[in-house]
Amino acid sequence: MRHFGHIAPAAREGLFFQEPREFGADSPAGMLSAALGATLYSPATRPRLADDVIKQAGRGVVSMVLCLEDSIDDSEVDGAEENLVRQFTDLDTRGSEVPLLFIRVREPGQMVDLVSRLGRSVRLLSGFVLPKFTEERGVPFMEALTDAEKACGQRLFAMPVLESPELLHLETRRETLRGITRTVNKYRERVLALRLGVTDFCSAYGLRRAPDMTAYDVQIVGAVIADVVNVLGRADGTGFTITGPVWEYFRLQERMFKPQLRRSPFLEGRAEELRTALIEHDLDGLLREIELDRANGLLGKTCIHPSHVAPVHALSVVSHEEFSDAQDILRPERGGGGVMRSAYTNKMNEVKPHRAWAERTLQRAEAFGVAREDVGFVELLAAGLAE
Repeated sequence: MRHFGHIAPAAREGLFFQEPREFGADSPAGMLSAALGATLYSPATRPRLADDVIKQAGRGVVSMVLCLEDSIDDSEVDGAEENLVRQFTDLDTRGSEVPLLFIRVREPGQMVDLVSRLGRSVRLLSGFVLPKFTEERGVPFMEALTDAEKACGQRLFAMPVLESPELLHLETRRETLRGITRTVNKYRERVLALRLGVTDFCSAYGLRRAPDMTAYDVQIVGAVIADVVNVLGRADGTGFTITGPVWEYFRLQERMFKPQLRRSPFLEGRAEELRTALIEHDLDGLLREIELDRANGLLGKTCIHPSHVAPVHALSVVSHEEFSDAQDILRPERGGGGVMRSAYTNKMNEVKPHRAWAERTLQRAEAFGVAREDVGFVELLAAGLAE
């Protein structure tokens, strides 16, 4: 699979200076963590889940989480597990290309049990999402993941969700972060990415952000994100990929504040219609939050609606300007440092301070591609929405 692989090759060639690379479930972990993109969640109770998975793959989704936890009622767990086994068997029988598939479990024991029940279709499984991850809860989860790997004989990844009250509360945050760090470092080769559970953070204080606001506008949440990135997202080789929080809105709502989506990128052709559609579906706030995710060191995003996927992927593509700067900074002859004017003549590129940014940018370019010089977000979004 590859990002934007659902659009015609000729259209892709017109959009990209460097096309996204192909990858699969057996690709190196570094590539997969960068390529997760918009990870679409779906309740494991859906009766036509196999159809949904194939449909979303055809629309450009490359990673999905099939949820046995908060998205379903406590009384539905047994039936949801049985449904998962049936749907995986169905997918395996069809032989269609599927996204990277993860199961969000409730308890450690579910992992070994499920890989056993999945039988041959377990080969479609890339790993598990581990809720409310702390050191106390995380160690049993990671031990069970190791057992599940042995039971099925294949690599399985973990994506811990950082969402516990202990992480949010100021008096316990530091030690909770230390414990999480100890745990994920011990099992580093199995941790694909860390996910942020912002809805649970808000719940602890009875909060819910409006569609006009991002997670970063809720200061108590923004502070936790900053601390998680500070400890677990460092660019010195000790950090992990940390994905952006979920955007909850997808229906038309009464708008209190002025739309945040600027007109200037949308002035040609049908672009103004696209802008209007984004605003009407409260996706202008999503676009702003994606940009803030990037600015704060996050990559990829948890999504609960298919309409969120194309914006996340369009804003993940590396611009030609970013690519040019990153290449200049990483040229071998620049190894000793120094400063230079960018090829776009609009900024300073300082080799040593900007090196980590450049390395991350080229990693993102491998996963999402590099846009042509005259191609922007609007063209990429329109292409991503194509079916």
